Amino acid sequence: MINFNLNSKYLKEALMVKNHFNMKKIAFLLLAIFTIRSVQSQTKKSKHMKKKILFVVTSHDKKGSTGEDTGYYLGEVSHPWEVLHKAGYEIDFVSPKGGTPPVDGFDLKDPVNKEFWESKDKSKIENSLQPSQVDPNNYSTIFYAGGHGAMWDFADNTELAGIASKIYENGGIVAAVCHGPAGLVNVKLNNGKYLVDGKKINAFTNEEETEVKLADVVPFLLEDKLKERGAQFEKSGLWQNHVVTDQRVITGQNPQSAKSVGEAILKELHK
Repeated sequence: MINFNLNSKYLKEALMVKNHFNMKKIAFLLLAIFTIRSVQSQTKKSKHMKKKILFVVTSHDKKGSTGEDTGYYLGEVSHPWEVLHKAGYEIDFVSPKGGTPPVDGFDLKDPVNKEFWESKDKSKIENSLQPSQVDPNNYSTIFYAGGHGAMWDFADNTELAGIASKIYENGGIVAAVCHGPAGLVNVKLNNGKYLVDGKKINAFTNEEETEVKLADVVPFLLEDKLKERGAQFEKSGLWQNHVVTDQRVITGQNPQSAKSVGEAILKELHK
């Protein structure tokens, strides 16, 4: 009979075999834990790296010499915001002057307007950034909301134009709705060409401006100015939902197009 004591070579060999299998089991468990944690870390990193979206709103509060109030159009902020917010994107707000921008189309019977107005982002829009506070590298998209005020303070704002150009040159998206494309008319790229040159573009039309009796009040007709810049202007009839996407530039015709612009932005972001 073999005496299995601690000095037995058979016992030592048995223990070595047992320890070998234990070490394999431990190594397997460690590898599994490492793999799970690595995946979790990459997921967190991916979420962290999802770049924000920048909404631009007007600081201008009067329709020329008419004395009528204006500002950013609430539905043109809230409806794209709803689409992008629910998709998990963080949204910041900037205006030419910063601070609290004037609001037009204030209708809380619209449930989406109400949802936005009661969200935490209401405080962000009421404390909008100044252009000098914006780092374009933090954003995947810049979106210009409309409202007639945009016709007076978007086009000639060189800081905002520079931000839009940088985001686009970084491979990002430039979007606008209704009078928001006023912010695009003077955006130039590194090649010296206007951003809209040669692209299919949409905006508030001459016919719609005439319909609201402001064709002689606004400083320029948006449709005409975009055409001057080389845009291939597309449009539908009065108040029809019309959105155009061309080479990461997304534009919508009027307030009725606001949600569709948000959906088009989301689709482009997912590419």
